[in-house]
Amino acid sequence: MVDITHKISTLRSATAMATVKVSLPETIEAIEKNLVPKGNVLEMAKTAGLFAVKNTHLSIPDCHPLPIEYTAVAYEIKDLTIDILFTVKTVYKTGVEVEAMHGASIVALTMYDMLKPIDKNIEISTIKLVEKKGGKSSYKNRFRDVLKAAVFVCSDSIYAGDKEDSSGKVIVEKLESYGVETTHYEIIPDEVDFIQDRTKKYVQDNQLVIFTGGTGLSPRDVTPEALEPLLENRIPGIEEAIRNYGQDRMPYAMLSRSVVGTIGDSLVLALPGSVNGARESMDAVFPHVLHVFHILKGSNHDTK
Repeated sequence: MVDITHKISTLRSATAMATVKVSLPETIEAIEKNLVPKGNVLEMAKTAGLFAVKNTHLSIPDCHPLPIEYTAVAYEIKDLTIDILFTVKTVYKTGVEVEAMHGASIVALTMYDMLKPIDKNIEISTIKLVEKKGGKSSYKNRFRDVLKAAVFVCSDSIYAGDKEDSSGKVIVEKLESYGVETTHYEIIPDEVDFIQDRTKKYVQDNQLVIFTGGTGLSPRDVTPEALEPLLENRIPGIEEAIRNYGQDRMPYAMLSRSVVGTIGDSLVLALPGSVNGARESMDAVFPHVLHVFHILKGSNHDTK
């Protein structure tokens, strides 16, 4: 199965359709008047679909077990055709389109099974996804120009050449995957003056200025103290999202003092210095955090 542990949970929905075509007008009449010998076709098929959708992962090997938090089944009868519309919702890390198609398929098969004694020429066709929402395709941020970023590694030991940087390189790789160009990458010591100087200089030409390291509790961890006086607007929600995501994966994440805010039209982030901390912080808020640049220009939250 695909590893989805790095993903965040969002509201996701999908609607699928399956079509059942009967061969006799009398079959449609029997369904509508509840005269089918095996029982109420529409209700029995709906019930079968509800059971099926909650067990999709038991039938489809690569499907993840996930909470099904809403399901709806609707029918549209036109002449000899019955369209089944199956909608599923969840708040989770992965989508529910396969669950919706599985549910629609089982509804159609149940109808076939119940109707075959009175109609020998039933067909099932057009099992397809009608709509899906909530995945990364629903939250794409489009920009006219490529966003630019400056990345700084705050570490006395790396600056002195005693250690190799890994967290900064992880951030650069992540930014590239989101279509953000890293224009500057530098290792600096844990010094307030250095951090403030780089911040003031690089917010001029970069939408993102990202620091990794110096957010802990040791005497030399001064990145938050350096940045806080410069930030025009703190964004606690981003800070909380980073810590909450990390805490779900590692119990010491609550000790990090990540700081996020804006200076002019630039976003400044101070992330943990460990490789996993930097990677998880990026996974927690990117690429969705890039929406801030639409907001800073006066757009609303519906802007894609």
